[in-house]
Amino acid sequence: MSSDETTPNTPDAAVPAEDSPFRHETTSRDEAPQFVLPLVARIERAAPPARTDALETAARAVLVMLSDARSLGDGEWARAMRDWQDARIRKVVRRARGAEWRRAEALPGITVTGKAAEVRVFPPVPLDGWPKDLARLQVSGTDLDDPEPPAGADPTHPVLWLNPEVGMTAGKAMAQAGHGAQLAWWELSDEDRAAWRDAGFPLSVRTADAADWRALCASGLPVVRDAGFTEIAPGSATVIADHPALRAR
Repeated sequence: MSSDETTPNTPDAAVPAEDSPFRHETTSRDEAPQFVLPLVARIERAAPPARTDALETAARAVLVMLSDARSLGDGEWARAMRDWQDARIRKVVRRARGAEWRRAEALPGITVTGKAAEVRVFPPVPLDGWPKDLARLQVSGTDLDDPEPPAGADPTHPVLWLNPEVGMTAGKAMAQAGHGAQLAWWELSDEDRAAWRDAGFPLSVRTADAADWRALCASGLPVVRDAGFTEIAPGSATVIADHPALRAR
């Protein structure tokens, strides 16, 4: 549902500007085998989650996967994570309900819950090599709404700000929020990463006011620029990752 760019060979390394994780221009990363990080949102007909809850849960799911012991060092998912991060950073959000969700839960992965949202994240798979129980799931049908406007974001916690001028389906926005969380994670120190993880990855996803967005763009905070594979134009700024530790720099 959304595809963007890449990271250096190790997630802890600094990302040179010419090799940014989220550039839409063709780079050497396009020559590497391409992988995708699958996320599946549980969307039951009778009780779909609120849009903001789903976006925040998807962002936390990406962070949980990045920090899981199985994704690091010699962990069972570490090779797939490295291969994924050495190429384009692609995330695809699909939906499941009922038996589809139960089949998805039976596959190796991690389920992250929000207020009511449930998102299962899986280790990266080849772009053309999805497990059949995930490949059959629909990408469409993730248009969610907020029954009430979300409360203001807590400025003491990270905020993933959405561009007010770029319209996205909920599934697309979930992937973009995940990109923003990942950029923040890469730029944090080990100490700040540990503190965020130990606190349970608190964060908010909100749409910025137009004036605030302009100020955020000039702030030096991490910016997601979409590769343009789906929905929006290549190079569009979609999310700014506003983590207090990065803001303080």
